[in-house]
Amino acid sequence: MSATTIDRQEIADQLTAHNQSHVLQFWDELDSKQQQHLAAQIQAVNFEQLASLQTGASIEQSWEDLAARAELPPAITAEQFGQGDEFAKAVEAGSNAIKNGEVAAILVAGGQGSRLGFPHPKGMLPIGPLSDRSLYQIILEKSLARARQFDSTIPFYVMTSPPTHDESQTFLKENNYFGYGENDIQLFCQGVMPAIDGDGKLLLADKHQIFVSPDGHGGTLAALEHNGCLADMQKRGIKYVFYGQVDNPLIQICEPALIGYHILRQSEMTSQVVRKNEPLQKVGNVVSIDGKVQIIEYSDLPEEHARKTNDDGSLKLWAGSIAVHVFDLAFLERSAKDASSLPFHKAHKKVPFVDADGNRVEPDAPNATKFEKFIFDLLPSAKNAIVCEVDAAKGFCAVKNAPPAPSETPDHVKAAICDLHRGWLQDCGVAVADNIQVEINPLFAVDAEQLRAKTGDLKQITEDTYLI
Repeated sequence: MSATTIDRQEIADQLTAHNQSHVLQFWDELDSKQQQHLAAQIQAVNFEQLASLQTGASIEQSWEDLAARAELPPAITAEQFGQGDEFAKAVEAGSNAIKNGEVAAILVAGGQGSRLGFPHPKGMLPIGPLSDRSLYQIILEKSLARARQFDSTIPFYVMTSPPTHDESQTFLKENNYFGYGENDIQLFCQGVMPAIDGDGKLLLADKHQIFVSPDGHGGTLAALEHNGCLADMQKRGIKYVFYGQVDNPLIQICEPALIGYHILRQSEMTSQVVRKNEPLQKVGNVVSIDGKVQIIEYSDLPEEHARKTNDDGSLKLWAGSIAVHVFDLAFLERSAKDASSLPFHKAHKKVPFVDADGNRVEPDAPNATKFEKFIFDLLPSAKNAIVCEVDAAKGFCAVKNAPPAPSETPDHVKAAICDLHRGWLQDCGVAVADNIQVEINPLFAVDAEQLRAKTGDLKQITEDTYLI
C-alpha cells in the first residue's frame, strides 16, 4: 500500500467522523501536489470548533436594550487633546515611552485592492498625491520618522493574509522596507476559517481546495501569538502597542499624546475615534454600557438611539471607531491565553463553490456562513478603557472605494493628504493657495510642530510641491 493510500485512508476516516466525506470526492482526479494541498488543508481544520460554531448561537444581542443603556465612554475630546496640564503630561509620558523603546506598532494589511480595481495587496496602492508613494511607504515612513524624532526604534509588525503575504513580502523587501532595518520589521500571516453551508458542510473552492477566508482583524491576536510576535515584543521590552489599518494614510502612527493618555489613565486599551458628522454615519459606535466600553456597529444601532442628542443638540453617541487602538502588551498577552476573549461572529455570505458534478457555482443569494473575529471585542475586558477624539481631517481618511463613489476614493484621499499638509504650512505662516497641491514626507516633518522648525524664511508656495 502506497504512502498516498495510507494518507488518504487516515484523512477519509477523519472526514467521515465529522460528516465531511464529500471533501475527497475528486481525490482520484488530483495530481500529487493537489492531493498534498488538500490534505494539508484538511489537517488544519479544527472540526470540533467548527461543529461548535455551527450549533452555537450566533452572537446576537438585544441591540434595542443595549442601546437604551449606552452612554459615551470616558473620552478625551479633540478640544481637550491639545491643551491643559494633562495634555502636556500626556505628551511627556508618550514621548518618554517611545524614547525608552517601549512602543511597537502593528499594521493590519491583509486586504486586497480588488474593490479599487488594483490587482495587488492594498498596501501597495500608490496614494501619494505628488510622490505616488504607496500606502505601505507612507505608513512605514511615518513610524520611522516618529522613532527618529526620539532617537529610538519602533518595532513594526505587518499582518498580511494568505492572498497578500508573498507579494507584500517581496514588495517590501525589494524596497528595503522603506528605511526600516530588517530586524525591526516582521510580516506575519493571519489565520483562515472555512465557510460552511446550511447543513454544516465544508465548501470546495476547487476540486483540490477547501474554501477558506481570513478570520477577521480579530485574528490579529492569535496570529501574533502563533508567529512569536508577542514573545518578540516581550523580549524587546515593549509595554505599549499601537494598532492601525493600512488603508488610512492619515493615520497618526504612535502619536505621543495618544500613547501618553493611555499611560496616564492606566488604560489597557485606548481607541482613537472621530466625531460622527451625522447620526447614521457608517462607523462603529464606541459606547459604554454598564461600565464596560464596547462597539455597537452602525447596522445594529437602532435609529431612535442613533439620533439621540444632548441638551445642547449635539449627538449623544458621537464617538465613531476608526480602527486605531493602543494596547498594553500585558493585556494582549493575557487575552491571547483566554480562548473566549475574542468570540467568532457569524456572517451569511455568497460563497462560490464546486458542486458534486465538479461545476463551479456562483450563488445569487447568501449560501454559506463565514466566521470572523473583531479586535474591538477586547474592549469590554480591558481595564480603564478610554477613547481619544481626533479631527478626521487630521487623522482619518481611508481609501475603500473606486470612482464614481462619492467618498473614500483614491482622489478623495489624495485631496485629504494635500489639505492636511497645506494646513500645516499655513499654520507655520507659509501662504499656500487652495488650488496648490502640497505633500510632505514624514521624514522631512512628521507633524506641524516639526515642520515649523524647517520652514525658515519660506513665506509662500506657488506651485505644486513635495517636501522631502
